[in-house]
Amino acid sequence: MEPLNLPTYLFRIKQDKEKKYIFDEIRRRFVLLTPEEWVRQHLVKYLVHAKNFPLLLMGIEKGFTQLRRKQRYDLLIYDRKGEPLMIVECKAPTIVINQNAFDQATRYNVRHKAPYMLITNGRNHYCCQLNLENRQYKFLQEIPDYNDIPTAFARYSTRMERR
Repeated sequence: MEPLNLPTYLFRIKQDKEKKYIFDEIRRRFVLLTPEEWVRQHLVKYLVHAKNFPLLLMGIEKGFTQLRRKQRYDLLIYDRKGEPLMIVECKAPTIVINQNAFDQATRYNVRHKAPYMLITNGRNHYCCQLNLENRQYKFLQEIPDYNDIPTAFARYSTRMERR
């Protein structure tokens, strides 16, 4: 697999005939090892081990319907209140991250309304803090630590106090 701009982690990988599978700790099963899955699994390990994101508050490739079309996000991270916190779009390392990737993540976030968005191909990572009320965004220098991100409840309370 392609080298990534993320720490190296150990994974459970098995081969069945000509296909390789990687164990996904979130789904608790082996999944086909594609270049995109390689990025996703590295990112999950990085978020858990380096940025303190709880594994139990992550959902991978959950389907939903939007405008009568089936959609599937790569990774959705929740806060401790169960509210969407960060929507993540993963691409294969050979895919250049462009406006289409941002548009895709934004379309998925119309439903989930997560205040953070992360787009990565494993080599380049773009993390944004979103102001959903004003439809503005701010690129962050790095992916924040989970413990430094205000909860959805705190964000809601702060908005209510300003009114």
